[in-house]
Amino acid sequence: MNAVAKEVHLETTGIINLYKDMVYGIALTHTRNRSDAEDVFQEVFLTYHRKQPCFDNREHQKAWLIVTTINCARQITSSSWQKKVVLIREEMEDEESIDQMRFRTDEQDMIFAALQELPARYKTVLYLHYFEDLSLAQISRILGIEVGTVKVQLFRGRALMRERLKGEYFDE
Repeated sequence: MNAVAKEVHLETTGIINLYKDMVYGIALTHTRNRSDAEDVFQEVFLTYHRKQPCFDNREHQKAWLIVTTINCARQITSSSWQKKVVLIREEMEDEESIDQMRFRTDEQDMIFAALQELPARYKTVLYLHYFEDLSLAQISRILGIEVGTVKVQLFRGRALMRERLKGEYFDE
């Protein structure tokens, strides 16, 4: 491997280590399936490695990865093949089912399951705000929507989450 190839490889490896949890989390939130999330993860970082895009700063780089992850997840979830196998997947109970995923606490399991039930526009904003600690302005820039739209989606997403989480652990 020549010096330039090693430098590119190290750069890509560093980016993967820095953003792997974020990319996988967004992918899993959108695909609701581990194997599809892994495909998205792989596609995002392969695209990054092949294109070697230049960024002004880390925020721009992070935004590119978020948007690329969302777009890859949409491609997978909206494919005609995916739509045809949904019924088969729902009937199968295998270890890759999203229902089989476990977190440290029952509350975390319930929150993740409730997040999966939301429309994509709400789950994206909620995930970026709460899991990636992005401000409303940052989310607005990344998704290319107005800050007011982000606020509305966050408000509506929280309301839907609150409704889904009422019960045993989350009484109001």
